[in-house]
Amino acid sequence: MKPIPVGSKGTFSKTIAKADLASELDSSLAAVMSTPTMIGMMELAAMDAINAYYDPGESSVGMSIEVSHTAATPPGHRVRAEAELTKAEGRRLEFTVRAFDETEQIGSGTHRRAVIDAAKFNDRIKAKQKS
Repeated sequence: MKPIPVGSKGTFSKTIAKADLASELDSSLAAVMSTPTMIGMMELAAMDAINAYYDPGESSVGMSIEVSHTAATPPGHRVRAEAELTKAEGRRLEFTVRAFDETEQIGSGTHRRAVIDAAKFNDRIKAKQKS
């Protein structure tokens, strides 16, 4: 892994579709963007911030996320997630994450990722599947 400078930024954007709605998880929920969708977008923004720093065969996995989802977004609206690296301790990385729809900030928090050797990680998963 190449050194990743604190302050590295990434983004991920998408238009909210039917599959992204809370009501798709359970019909009793509102037809607005789900919190899991927002979290996934924040993770993808964090990955965008660090993709250029991987050595061959490396990837990353999410370790934790602590976010608030503070505003509802209807289908058809464009949402942008942003991530900024705030701490790098070896292979452990910490990001400030935020999400915005066309009107306002809709969420924010902290996300942690770990850079991994993809082959070793996949070997551990295969061993786990066999047990």
